Amino acid sequence: MKEIQPMVKKTISRSWLFLLLLAISCQESHKNLPDCGLCANTAAKWIQVAEELPDEDSLFYLPRPAPLFRKEFSLVEKIDSARLFITAAGYYRASLNGEPIGKNLLDPAWTDYSKRIYYTAYDVTSQLTEGDNCLGVSLGNGFYNPLPLRKWGRRNPRVDLNVGKPTFIARLVLYHSDGQTTEVVTDDSWSYAYGPLQKNSVYIGVVYDQGKELPGWDTPNYSADSWQAVQLGAGPGGALQPAFFPPVKKMQEIQPISVSTLPDGKHLVDMGVNFTGTYRIRIPASASDTLTFRFGERVYEDGSLNPMTTVVGQIKREGIGGPGAPAIAWQTDSYVPAGKEAYFTPDFVYRTYRYMEISGLEQTPSLNDIQGWFTYSDVPDRNDFSSSSPLLNEIQEATKRTFLSNLVSVQSDCAVREKFGYGGDLNATSESFMYNFDMQDFYRKTVYDWVDAMNDSSFVDTAPFAGIQYCGISWESAYLITQYYLYLYYNDVDLIEERYEQNLEWMEKVARIHPEGLVDSGLSDHESLDPVPVQLTGTAHYLQCARIMATFASVMGDAANEQHFGQLADHLQELLRAEFWKQAVEGPINRQTLFSTLLYHGIIPEAELGAARDSLRMAILQAPAGHFTTGIFGTKYILETLSEHASVDEVFAIVNSRQYPGWGHMIDRGATTIWETWKESDNTFTNCHPMFGSVTEWFYRWLGGIRPDPSYPGFREFVLAPRVPRDLNFVRSTYHSPHGEIVSHWKKGTEGTITYEMKVPQGSRARVSVAVLPSQKLVVEKHPEGFQPEGMDGLASGNFILEEGAYTLRVSN
Repeated sequence: MKEIQPMVKKTISRSWLFLLLLAISCQESHKNLPDCGLCANTAAKWIQVAEELPDEDSLFYLPRPAPLFRKEFSLVEKIDSARLFITAAGYYRASLNGEPIGKNLLDPAWTDYSKRIYYTAYDVTSQLTEGDNCLGVSLGNGFYNPLPLRKWGRRNPRVDLNVGKPTFIARLVLYHSDGQTTEVVTDDSWSYAYGPLQKNSVYIGVVYDQGKELPGWDTPNYSADSWQAVQLGAGPGGALQPAFFPPVKKMQEIQPISVSTLPDGKHLVDMGVNFTGTYRIRIPASASDTLTFRFGERVYEDGSLNPMTTVVGQIKREGIGGPGAPAIAWQTDSYVPAGKEAYFTPDFVYRTYRYMEISGLEQTPSLNDIQGWFTYSDVPDRNDFSSSSPLLNEIQEATKRTFLSNLVSVQSDCAVREKFGYGGDLNATSESFMYNFDMQDFYRKTVYDWVDAMNDSSFVDTAPFAGIQYCGISWESAYLITQYYLYLYYNDVDLIEERYEQNLEWMEKVARIHPEGLVDSGLSDHESLDPVPVQLTGTAHYLQCARIMATFASVMGDAANEQHFGQLADHLQELLRAEFWKQAVEGPINRQTLFSTLLYHGIIPEAELGAARDSLRMAILQAPAGHFTTGIFGTKYILETLSEHASVDEVFAIVNSRQYPGWGHMIDRGATTIWETWKESDNTFTNCHPMFGSVTEWFYRWLGGIRPDPSYPGFREFVLAPRVPRDLNFVRSTYHSPHGEIVSHWKKGTEGTITYEMKVPQGSRARVSVAVLPSQKLVVEKHPEGFQPEGMDGLASGNFILEEGAYTLRVSN
């Protein structure tokens, strides 16, 4: 396909138009020929402003307005369809003839822009008109042009990230019915000016000046004589690839539950729940002073805003943040009014908050004047869990809200203070996320983020890489462990095949860093209430990776490496057994994490499982309220191992309790998202952190009983083994597997009767396990009728196979 792009410049009145002539010769209709989007052989160029970035850090804090770019063009004939391909280094908002294009926010997804940049394709057919048109783009800083804020007094994102001047590239393709195309591309014919957004930082907020608005700037026939010619750029260097994962959008509008005026004249808005995103607020025409908006997850006892858990990078005193930085890095927006009513939503920012403080507004705003915008990646949300316990339901709701609040193109540990994609949190919660949402495409993108973040000699902690390198294998192993869970839950063999050689190289790196096998450096069970040696959890993750690679080698038909990694796993297992089981562990250690880690990773010999179970029970009994004191990994492990080796009733009693430490304690203290620590924090730790959300995995795996089978990845065959605690009356759980909907409901009836409703999707089958006492009878019915359960193997014991279909099971005395 040969492309030609002549353009004719034409001046009309005080504005200018570009007449696009026939641009392409095709031998095949566009309806049958895929478009290459922003591939290298298109005429589109990276464009940006001509002004250079400051030379000194302090100058970045001065106003640097977000640029507005425009391009006018004419359609001389009716078109069949039109598509816009666009991306940026930074964030962009695009419009056509004054109307926004698409519903994506915070686009493109955060990546290492020097290695990979995702672009989006929009169908804009309905927004074009015959005659004059105008394409507009506003450009924000995002993670490509961050402020030089020294998080924790030392981490400068302008050093840690690959940064530069915000830039974008776009290609608008107009498809004609005869198969011809016409194009509008980014090149030196575009122009730019600066608009009302005077500052925009993805961390500390925006400054917006209503008086500097340029009405109609992105519509045809706008007078742009004073606008400047763009500068062509080389781009950030990353490969341009089409986005294949869910975009970030405004997913929910949240109405505040109260607006109050404080004694100092400030107004406090309570959104009712903690969430990530932004807001929309009506600015009255009477507003004359600069309005300031601050955000927080909590309030003080006197009702005033407590923003301390949302302070960026713990910058809380003068001199910490570096030259020009605020003494305290509040998350703050400012609006300079110009005497006319408006509705304001800040672009290019997001934060986690429940409360918004408004300064500078004389009248108390009404509830209808304000909306919260819950903003996150649009992951499919079709799975569900609920029960007869109001507390469990509140924990589940808070967990899901926490998870979604930390899905803004990367899975963050917190979307407020750091916004980084830490691998440890991913290892602890990826299964929990998968039980609640379809994470396949999102986690594929995550794996590529790790591909771009890693090096061949040391471990990194985050993807995209943000300069942090002290957590060790338990964090970087998310690269491999996430691949395994994509295989286990979605049968994603293609990714294994694609990354196999790099996986082998990664394991070689691990062996170089830890030649003896025992992991001796890195972060361990983060936020455990008692110390945990990294030799325990780090080596356990190394063991997990060895077993994963043995599985991957089997998938690839690589018998030699299957044997090699099997032997490595045996060696690591023996190291852990010798270090932490065969001999007494002296000194302070979280024994809950100790025994649950050994049980979870299969370190304990079968004949000694009873002793390990009793030791785990004893460690729990000795804890405050007999509850869990585990951290980021131990919590996932203890929920599973105590259920498997002791009883679900023991776990349920802890999870369903409101005593400290625990999830019910958080809820009882007003939490609507899950805290970063078991202990309540009003100054340091975020109130919205996914780490302890691993409890939702337990809801699905043990109360619902829905579990993948490693021998049959992708739920071709799976386990349905619901467990029924004494003090719970019903559970409803639904999970959408690659084969379709899995249902596992149960409800207690009179005289000890339990009724189960189960659904096995087409193309799969379930290994069912339900509790049946010798004095009880199990009856199985299939819908529609015609099913003959008599003679089913294992029916009397409650362990049998169900093929595809919907079933009712009744256990009665």
